[in-house]
Amino acid sequence: MTDQATSWTRDAAQALYDLPFMDLLFKAQTVHRANFDPNKVQMSKLLSIKTGGCAEDCAYCSQSARNGSKLSASKLIEVERVLSEARKAKDAGATRYCMGAAWREPKERDMDQLIAMVEGVKALGMESCMTLGMLEDNQVLRLRDAGLDYYNHNIDTSERYYPEVITTRTFADRIDTLNRVREAGIKVCSGGILGMGEEKQDRIDMLVSLANLDEAPDSVPINMLMPQADTPLADAKPVDPIDFVRIIAVARIMMPTSHVRLSAGRTDMSDETQAMCFFAGANSIFVGDTLLTADNPEEDNDMALFAKLGINPMKAEDHCDHRSAPKVQPPNLKPFAKVEAAE
Repeated sequence: MTDQATSWTRDAAQALYDLPFMDLLFKAQTVHRANFDPNKVQMSKLLSIKTGGCAEDCAYCSQSARNGSKLSASKLIEVERVLSEARKAKDAGATRYCMGAAWREPKERDMDQLIAMVEGVKALGMESCMTLGMLEDNQVLRLRDAGLDYYNHNIDTSERYYPEVITTRTFADRIDTLNRVREAGIKVCSGGILGMGEEKQDRIDMLVSLANLDEAPDSVPINMLMPQADTPLADAKPVDPIDFVRIIAVARIMMPTSHVRLSAGRTDMSDETQAMCFFAGANSIFVGDTLLTADNPEEDNDMALFAKLGINPMKAEDHCDHRSAPKVQPPNLKPFAKVEAAE
């Protein structure tokens, strides 16, 4: 089952997850090679354009005004500052610029400034992405007409576990926003977070929900929780690295033409874990030393890892039209011969 038009069942996704680890990685790498160059990774840069004071109560987030965080609220930053940072990101090799605001939804007074940011990023020749919470129909249309390429709106976890993490909006609210954005012609970026106390089944169900959208997200960020002080999940237990790699591999198989982004949590991953994630089908990362308010590996560290692995950053033309591009054929792999035990 590697066709994104297929409706995935929990049992089918569970069967994938439960494969022996090496079989799962082999399957994921084969699917990956059939759709992407396995030695190229897309690089995005994320900037917080409005920090803190969010009215939502997301238990993982240091920007929520409801969960005990001491992070103070800021105003929406100036357009020229956003574009200055975008220029730096482009010079460092990023092809997509992502802008995130900590609020429940944008107010009408913010829209002109947001539109100017999108138009400015597009004028630099970069792909644009925004995460602004819930949107009204007219806001979606204005962003589309300004040239917004991607809209990020993570579903975070399974529908079952969602109320344990967020109570100020519903799982259905998230899906409605994704559908509204997609129907307007903006590409969807949506994924989730591992390590919030969810069960294995919740992680699998999250991928089923994403894969079964009318069209699977073009980008699927998979985050490893980075516990933030003064939040309800400050003492959350770390995710087992092998379990994390399994989810990356299952995501790749279930959404074969999506960019699977190895997102937050990389500062806590060894080079070996990241390498396994890339082998399992991750082919996108955030660059820069911060992700909104969380730490991220510095550019030099990423380039050193890429050099060790023989990975090159994608160019914009490598991923803009990848769904219709010629496929990279998997190698002609032959089964291993049995090795007889020595007498």
